Amino acid sequence: MKILISACLLGVCCRYDGASKAHPLAPALAERHRLVPVCPEQLGGLPTPRPPAERRGDRVVTRNGDVTEQYRRGAEEALKLCKLFGCEAAVLKERSPSCGRGAIYDGTFTGTLTPGDGVTAALLEAHGIPVYGESQIGELLK
Repeated sequence: MKILISACLLGVCCRYDGASKAHPLAPALAERHRLVPVCPEQLGGLPTPRPPAERRGDRVVTRNGDVTEQYRRGAEEALKLCKLFGCEAAVLKERSPSCGRGAIYDGTFTGTLTPGDGVTAALLEAHGIPVYGESQIGELLK
């Protein structure tokens, strides 16, 4: 199966802080499936590193301003890649304002989680692409 995956989970230093979050099961996932790495924030035109962002309702904000349009553009580009490569699912970084699935930070920059999805996760799901968080990688290895 072809799977769109957050590039940071593969060890790419593309997170907001310039780091990665390489997942220990990513190599096993790559052995079983064809992976298409993506960083929606970069695809949306944001630099790395960049100020931390959180979802506040339908908007994505940093302490310095609104970055909603960049997040929407990145989500659209991620969807294009998903379609271009025929991805049947996505594995995205949990709690991210772009990639988060099920729980995201609430926009107060206090570390508070709230139910919800990131911009990219929501768009992919709206187009019928199942989205998994990195804590669910094991489900794709069965």
